[in-house]
Amino acid sequence: MRDARVSPVLAILGRMSSTSVTLDLPDGRVLRAHASSADQDAGVVVWHHGTPQSGALLAPVVDAAARRGLRVVSYGRPSYGGSSPRPGRDVASAAADVRAVLDAFDVPRAAFVGASGGGPHALACAALLRDRATAVVSIAGLAPFDGFDWAAGMASDAALRAAGAGRAARAAVVEDDDVEWFVDADLAALEAAWAALGADAGPAGAAWPDGVVDDDVAYAQPWGFSPADVRVPVLLVHGGRDRVVPASHSRRLLELLPDAQLWERPHDGHVSVLHALPVAFDWLVDLGL
Repeated sequence: MRDARVSPVLAILGRMSSTSVTLDLPDGRVLRAHASSADQDAGVVVWHHGTPQSGALLAPVVDAAARRGLRVVSYGRPSYGGSSPRPGRDVASAAADVRAVLDAFDVPRAAFVGASGGGPHALACAALLRDRATAVVSIAGLAPFDGFDWAAGMASDAALRAAGAGRAARAAVVEDDDVEWFVDADLAALEAAWAALGADAGPAGAAWPDGVVDDDVAYAQPWGFSPADVRVPVLLVHGGRDRVVPASHSRRLLELLPDAQLWERPHDGHVSVLHALPVAFDWLVDLGL
């Protein structure tokens, strides 16, 4: 069951077996969700994608998980990858969608792992799905825009600053193509181990621009939950050279979360920090996922 718009990404996974489903939700929306094939008794990681991504399974995520006996579940947030739009959504709204995904794949409990914009959504699920959450990993994730200097160190804050004024203001922003978001380590990662991420992000941003707008508004507006409500262990991982989401965001989350630790990687940027994912999965396994 493959959506034609994500087939180039799924082709990267040709050597892997996976299942994709379209879920009908009570409010009339649909969600496109995916799961890697593994032992049904294996620990499960729910992957929360960044902005923009289709939600399709990414080869380096599935491979790192499989090497540790873990199964990966992923889905496209509203307006991505075949999932219906949900204008006005906040970060907290991810929890109900993820509950439906977990139910569809018969997963009782899972760890929530998010990269970049996926970080806040992973935290939302841990805060609001306490009966299903085992732990959280947030890699290069955003913190709430609650008064700290969130824009310091960003290559550009134009889009997120506009998003703070609402959906119409964010939709009117045209991104500057000359902004240098990525450092050399990021570019090297996109050419090698994390090529699948770049192969997914470009088409996803072009095919589903509303997803980008709605994501940014959700990040820049109240999230709909407090990080203080996350009662499971949280691992924060951040690159010291990140120009997309500066490391100050994870430092801020460290202050707000009841049970968190921060691994800061001084030489990494926004993408190359994903090289830490296998070690983050080791951390989950050590917790007993």
